[in-house]
Amino acid sequence: MSDALELTIREAIPSDAAELLTVSRKIGEETEFLVMDEKGIHLPEELLAIQLADLYESETNVLFLAFLGDQIVGQASLKSASEKRIAHIAELGVSILQAYWGLGLGTILMEELLEWAEASGKIFRIELTVQAQNTRAIALYEKFGFKQEGILERGARGNDGRFLDVVLMSKMIDE
Repeated sequence: MSDALELTIREAIPSDAAELLTVSRKIGEETEFLVMDEKGIHLPEELLAIQLADLYESETNVLFLAFLGDQIVGQASLKSASEKRIAHIAELGVSILQAYWGLGLGTILMEELLEWAEASGKIFRIELTVQAQNTRAIALYEKFGFKQEGILERGARGNDGRFLDVVLMSKMIDE
């Protein structure tokens, strides 16, 4: 990131709900790399605010927001299951507004997520899925030690309806 950009990374709070909905819709419109489409997060603002409050209090879930000034430009999350046998596994997600791709924001968000996971003492495996066509994201994940575990053939559909392969990747936290 440029030193001239004043970037702030912090956990999401309930008052972020409205802007987060707006940003998620825009990200969904800009790329087919995500499961999320142009509808963004499918929740009313009030329900999202409640979920953000729960996330903020969680020991095994986190949502970081990246701000330039007071504008959300990216988000990164770890989400674990509530079932005891798999509560040590978190699913990772990162999305950034297209205007901010290639500036190192993904690297910064990944560093924040992995530091948080290690400090949690509760997350020991992180999983993610990424479209095989998203080579920049795959390179980012590999840079942080994620390994490919398999290919989900026809794991997603492109905006034009074609099937897309999806790569399953993971990283062990205590290794």
